[in-house]
Amino acid sequence: MAMLEVKDLEVNYGVIKAIKGVSFEVNEGEVISLIGANGAGKTTILHAVSGLINKAAGSVTFEGKDITKLPAHKIVYMGMSHVPEGRRVFAQLTVLENLKLGAYTRKDKTEIEETLKKVYKSFPRLEERKNQLAGTLSGGEQQMLAMGRALMSHPRLILMDEPSMGLSPIFVEEIFNIIKEISASGTTVLLVEQNAKKALSISDRAYVLETGNITLSGDAKTLMNDESVKKAYLGE
Repeated sequence: MAMLEVKDLEVNYGVIKAIKGVSFEVNEGEVISLIGANGAGKTTILHAVSGLINKAAGSVTFEGKDITKLPAHKIVYMGMSHVPEGRRVFAQLTVLENLKLGAYTRKDKTEIEETLKKVYKSFPRLEERKNQLAGTLSGGEQQMLAMGRALMSHPRLILMDEPSMGLSPIFVEEIFNIIKEISASGTTVLLVEQNAKKALSISDRAYVLETGNITLSGDAKTLMNDESVKKAYLGE
């Protein structure tokens, strides 16, 4: 059984059909990428999966439980976290306060402290800046904070929306290395990423999205060598 199963998902914005009957699955331990041009519907799918927007039709199942109609905060309790596009850190709070907010679903203070140590190990920069206001961090550091905050809930599945957007090449490299580490530590990853080459290079499988439809799917390495994918998304 797949960890996450999305079946015939439809999402409307008013009269516009943004997602037109999309189906895909994510198995435990995988890194799965959704790639496609701007406006293809990638972010909308993540929002629908994590309960941030309503679905017009279709179903979402997480670890065998139907979460189609559940609100976002209940889905977090079930073990799914979401790193939103644009980072969305709490600018007026410190780095540490942001991270602790990520653990709001957890009660055991000892376990929270253990997770905090792990997050600091993955993101040493966050420990160095733990008392700094999040709004004063660079873009790359804010992205690390958004990822660290999501990890504080100890998710089994993490959704990441455009983690490399607007970052310098050095930070892009660092962020993708951290995604690989997150996967290696046992967390399943569903990734939406404009940088298709980078996304495919760390993914097990991928789905190509065009104007609300999945047009292609398969092994990530196979898709990297697909002529249509090369031409449309890899700049080759």
